[in-house]
Amino acid sequence: MTTWGFIGSGNIGSTVARLAVAAGHDVVMSNSRGPETLTGLVAELGDAARAGTAEEAAQAGDVVVVTIPLGARDQVPVEPLAGKVVLDTMNYYPERDGQVAALDDESTTTSELLQAHLPTSHVVKVFNNIYFEHLAALARPSGAPDRSALAVAGDDADAKATVARLLDEIGYDTLDLGPLAEGWRTQRDTAGYAAVYVVDPQDWSTGSRPVTAPELAETVARSRRYRDM
Repeated sequence: MTTWGFIGSGNIGSTVARLAVAAGHDVVMSNSRGPETLTGLVAELGDAARAGTAEEAAQAGDVVVVTIPLGARDQVPVEPLAGKVVLDTMNYYPERDGQVAALDDESTTTSELLQAHLPTSHVVKVFNNIYFEHLAALARPSGAPDRSALAVAGDDADAKATVARLLDEIGYDTLDLGPLAEGWRTQRDTAGYAAVYVVDPQDWSTGSRPVTAPELAETVARSRRYRDM
């Protein structure tokens, strides 16, 4: 059994937590408003869940999911995450996060920024390119013919292996994109972003569709950097 810490408990965080609990894991939830605001979510998740501060979630988690607005990345606690695998779900939305010159000129990626903030942690990019409702709907048991894959990127092979094992347990195969620098392939407005999991990209109300690892690999290969689009 793995304990997942969550720094951020919004749509993606709460969805991943539900999948983790369903797989028999424990979760520690946190947000920027305080543990008392998570009473309803923790009650829904059951005995495997509790709420805490961001520092408590970071300390308790065997792995920790950072799922907050990118502009708040510098608020992620550093010391409690030393040596741990950190799952980064963040995307860059300048209208929300403010302009980040290094992202605008594509000299770095969101996950590399988080890795720079957490130099003693092992950051893995995941969960950033799928709509939370589709993430909940597409989980399947290992070996299911309609199982989907999620893309990961990271600089540490062991960390990526840990994430792949956890993805398998919560219902997904893994596509390894390579190092963190390749995480741009699933950033917003690329071919590998969320529409790949949608039945009709023009109408997301049509629901989700399974995407295998080979299909996802073919799709992300078509992704282009913003400067080339």
